[in-house]
This record gives sequence, C-alpha cells and structure tokens, in this order.
Amino acid sequence: MIALFRWLGTGLLWLVIAALLAVTIVPRFLDRLYYDGPESGHYDGARFFNPDGEDTAAPPGGGGRAGFFTRMLTDDRPPWPDRVDVQQGKPPARVAGEAMLATWIGHATVLVQTQGLNILTDPIYADTAGPFGVGPARVAVPGVAFDDLPRIDLIVVSHNHYDHMDLATLKRLWDRDRPLIVTSLGNDSVIGQAGVPARTADWGGRVTVRPGVEVIVNRNHHWGSRWFADRNRALWSSFVVTLPSGGNLFFAGDTGFGDGNWANEAARHGPVRLAILPIGAFRFTPGQMGTGSHIGPVDAVEIFRRLGAGRGIGIHWGTYRLSYEGYDTPPKLLAAAMACTRQPGQFDTIALGAVTPIAAMGAATPGGPAMSRDALLRCLDTPAVRALR
Repeated sequence: MIALFRWLGTGLLWLVIAALLAVTIVPRFLDRLYYDGPESGHYDGARFFNPDGEDTAAPPGGGGRAGFFTRMLTDDRPPWPDRVDVQQGKPPARVAGEAMLATWIGHATVLVQTQGLNILTDPIYADTAGPFGVGPARVAVPGVAFDDLPRIDLIVVSHNHYDHMDLATLKRLWDRDRPLIVTSLGNDSVIGQAGVPARTADWGGRVTVRPGVEVIVNRNHHWGSRWFADRNRALWSSFVVTLPSGGNLFFAGDTGFGDGNWANEAARHGPVRLAILPIGAFRFTPGQMGTGSHIGPVDAVEIFRRLGAGRGIGIHWGTYRLSYEGYDTPPKLLAAAMACTRQPGQFDTIALGAVTPIAAMGAATPGGPAMSRDALLRCLDTPAVRALR
C-alpha cells in the first residue's frame, strides 16, 4: 500500500511538473515572430496595435473567455440552417474596360472583375474555419465552384485569422494561376508557410499591379492571430484598389469601427465605386449591435457614408456561424439601417453566386449627412427590429 501511494505521489508530481512546463513552454512554442521592423505609430517593436484605441483584446460581449466560449456553445442562440441552397454562378473569363461584375463566393470572399482583371478578396473554400479542420462549419457551399473560377490576377488578404487566410485555398490558387497576392506586414511569413509568395506593405503603402491600377494598404481596426500566443505579430488592413476609370474598389477586410477615420482615409484616394463591407458576426450577447472587432449593420452604414461609395455589398455573414445573431439578421438589420439614414447610394446584400453588375460612379460621390449612432438606434427601436435576434 505504501508503495502504491509512493507511485501515485511520484506520478502526480510528474503531472504537476509537466503542467508547469506546458504553461511556460507551449505558449512560447505557439508564438511566432512574423515581422521584425522599426517601431511606428502602430507597431511597438514586437506587436502591432490599433492606434485609435484598443478594444479588441477582451472577448466580445464582455466577461471572461470561459463565459464567451460557454455562450458560443449553448443552445439558446437563434437556430441556423444546417445547409443553405446555393445556385452556384459561372462568371465570365474576363470583363473588359470600365464594366464591373461582383460575385459573392461566401464569407469575405468576393470576385470582382473589371479592367480585364480578376480580383479575389480573402479567398476561403475550406469546409471549416479553424486550424486542423476544427472550427465553425460552412453552411453554404461556395457561390462559385473552385474549378469555375476564372484565372485570378490579384488577391488581397486582410489578416491572418483562419476565416480570412485559408492557406490551402491560397496554395491551390497560386499553383493554378500564379496571382499577385497583396497583404499587410508580417502576413507574408504565414502565407509563405504554404510555399506561396506574397507582397506586403504597411498602412499607406502601395503595390503596383499595372499602370493605372494600384493596391493601397489602408488602416482598419482589428487584430491578428493564428494561435493564442502570437496575437498581433502580423498587421491587419483594408484595401483600396485604384482603377483608371469608373471609381475605385474598397475592401474593408475584417474590422471594428474604432475611430472610423480609416474610411475617410480610403475615400481620399478617389471615388469609391464598390465598397465591400462586413455586416455579420457582430452580436455575441442578445441585442448587441457591434463589437470592438466587428462592425455590424449599424456601424457599416456609417462607414458606407464616409466612403461616399456608390454601391456597397454586405459580406461576412451567412457562411460560417461565428457569433450569436440569427442567420438572416445581418441583411434585415442592414436594410432597416439604410432606410433610417436615407442616404444616397445602394448598400445591400447579393445572393451567393449571383454575378452582379456594378454601375460606374458619376462625377460626384453620394456621401450624405451624418446621422449619430444614438439617433440611428432610436430609429431602429421598432417591433420589427427588436424581434431580430
């Protein structure tokens, strides 16, 4: 009996030692140094940060991480469909001149065709959004089958979260098409793990695609990580793609509102013909209208106004379940918010796979007068909106 207790005590001691070693070693092992460069207004020499204030570190909805994951796993969330019917589209090989077509493939992946270029945003074809095939499952097949994608010339990657940086998809596209991949600082290190080269720039930097077409890496408000310990080792961004006529393309990536001035900065590069803006994963507690990490429709309509865009497409909803809100709450709330603001321009959603023409910009940008967030929330305080979960 004494020998048994001695054996159990020795085993327990080794378990404690292993646990202590794991606490000290594993986080360092999971950490990665993706970027090493001079300090700046958003880089402290080790990690990037939001210069307009940091509100992305705490779990969405407040409280601790245990409570956050408990909420995400409970059954009181509004039900989502297990599968959504999708009429997959077949975009043309090219779109010449000033004409523009946009096709929502799913989540933050949009194919934009104009000026003979095929542009893809944050391409993800994975069945799950997470490491090792673990994570939220896709409820809608891609709006365009991979083999029906035209040859891709340009890819922009906003940051390194798994639902935006899908290394397997990037590898397939690189092997097939050899596109130019543009991202922000440090993300080339992650993409390079798949054997895929990428061009990087800091906020405000430019990458020339061809004469008259540039990718401008623009500020937004978010964070990055592939693991728990490598937080903010790589930068996050939005993008402006300047075009020779008809107005520019803006892709917000994944973003909270922050100071919102990143939208004004993007608009200074010229009229925005098409703004691709996230509207989902904004509700992590009942009634919540946005988080530090994600804008919902309430804030997205203000970003659209600041951009002065002619056309907006709402994305980042209805593909992977990442949050609390119901499946179709984002587009319904977006429609209500646009009705409240009465701003010019068209900002709505498009069906998965629908090859959608985008009108060229006129001489003036729409914009419109600002409506305070409080005033907008009062306008939205209706039975129909309160019924949205």
